[in-house]
Amino acid sequence: MENTLSWEDFMKVDIRTGTIIMAEVFQEAKMPSYKLWVDFGDLGIKKSSAQITDLYRPEDLVGKQVVAVINFPPKQIANMRSECLILGAVGNEITLLTTERRTANGLRIG
Repeated sequence: MENTLSWEDFMKVDIRTGTIIMAEVFQEAKMPSYKLWVDFGDLGIKKSSAQITDLYRPEDLVGKQVVAVINFPPKQIANMRSECLILGAVGNEITLLTTERRTANGLRIG
């Protein structure tokens, strides 16, 4: 495999569980998106922009536990600073990665 990572490389990526506590349409974004606020427990609440409007409505996202990378530098998207990258399977639509069972917010994925 061409892009093989070492275990040390993988451990640099801080992937955590979090619960979406607020979601709204991101009117200012160029692509159809939502603004999401995700509770990562002791790590705090982080904002994210997500292009997941094909499969999800804002009211269905609140309370959903997701998996996100939290150690990328913040990225300015329109008038918002996105502080984490919520993970999803990318096909014709984006399907969010979620936990099988509810976990504590902020648990590390490894």
